[in-house]
Amino acid sequence: MVIVGVVLLLMGPDKLPEVAHKLGSTWRAIKNLQEKVESEIREAIPDLPSTGDIARIARSPVNLLNQLADRVDAKEAAERLSATTNETVSEEAPPPLVSPPVPPPRMASTNDASLPPDPSLN
Repeated sequence: MVIVGVVLLLMGPDKLPEVAHKLGSTWRAIKNLQEKVESEIREAIPDLPSTGDIARIARSPVNLLNQLADRVDAKEAAERLSATTNETVSEEAPPPLVSPPVPPPRMASTNDASLPPDPSLN
């Protein structure tokens, strides 16, 4: 409300409709340009995700990685299922793209006499 009041005072009630019309037409021109560029890009790259999907990816890249991992898991499960139903010997699976996490070092318990005491605990 304060911004509208300041704009009304600076421009006056006579010029306000003209400015609003110019802002609206500029906004419309920008949207038309965006749609034109997007349609040309989609013609060149048909596999490109939708604009909403791209925005969602930009906001949450971890979610995209999770979805890709789920797709890979589903594909591997389907391949394993088809291999077992066909009863053919398949080649060894390629190594995973990401190595599994290394488990944390084992903590010494108070009853474990085989491990020396940890000097950092002193």
